[in-house]
Amino acid sequence: MNKNEFTYNGICFNGFLALLFVLVIFAASIYCFVLADSDATFAILGIIGMLLFSLCMNGFIKQEPNEAKVLVFFGKYSGTFTMTGFFWVNPLLGKKSVTLRARNLNPEPIKVNDKSGNPVLIGMVVVWKLEDTYKALFEIDSQSLAPVSANSRPGSRNYANAFEYFVRVQSDAALRQVAGNYAYDNPDSADDLTLRSNAEEINNQLVKTLNDRLSMAGLHVVEARINYLAYAPEIAAVMLRRQQADAIIAAREKIVDGAVSMVKMALDKLKSEGVVDLDEERKAAMVSNLLVVLCGDEPAQPVVNSGSIY
Repeated sequence: MNKNEFTYNGICFNGFLALLFVLVIFAASIYCFVLADSDATFAILGIIGMLLFSLCMNGFIKQEPNEAKVLVFFGKYSGTFTMTGFFWVNPLLGKKSVTLRARNLNPEPIKVNDKSGNPVLIGMVVVWKLEDTYKALFEIDSQSLAPVSANSRPGSRNYANAFEYFVRVQSDAALRQVAGNYAYDNPDSADDLTLRSNAEEINNQLVKTLNDRLSMAGLHVVEARINYLAYAPEIAAVMLRRQQADAIIAAREKIVDGAVSMVKMALDKLKSEGVVDLDEERKAAMVSNLLVVLCGDEPAQPVVNSGSIY
């Protein structure tokens, strides 16, 4: 048995020509009823014509771009009709309407534990569309998940909501799986992928995981991106202090490196230009004073030596 979508290749006529033919049948049936008083045979022909008219009216299909109808003949899949316009097909075929247009899914952020065990809040936006109508309707239980629309004819179902529910559940599971494989941030190693610093790589992994999960349902993820990322409230304050401490340490390291190079440059310049000849003890004192001035948080207060007090 073929378990993939294929195009319907059965009876199909132009809808306007078929409509003209059906109206002729309807008019002929009315005329037969008019002549029924003279001959009962015309009454029987009129009844047959009306039954044929009612049956033929069920074969019309009006379809817009990026829409499809899955055709079923008494429980047997007969193909997917994707042509755009007005057509007439076998009226005995059951028709299930689905949309092939891309749709957005933007669920609420969820709480997960990252690779380091820290609870984080993470959310994403998913762009998805229907790719295989056979799998979507017959490989998952979309029949019971699809609610009956309030303004549609009896028996028709809103399958798009059923597919969205399936995507929502699988997206939640995929996001938890991907987020659990990476740390929120890892300042100790720049080579490790993290949720905060490697968004593009994480998004690609998320798309792959989602498509692996949704392929059984004939659904395809066009794009998936993380649109919200933060530490959970219970550890947010602690992590903020840690980030501030890391920033202060990094800034101090840069300040010390710059101060040491400036002190070395000052000593070398004093020596090369013969401004003053300092012994080791005076060099140590000068280095100490310069480092205090250059590395201190507060502006230096100069002291002018105006001579000895003795």
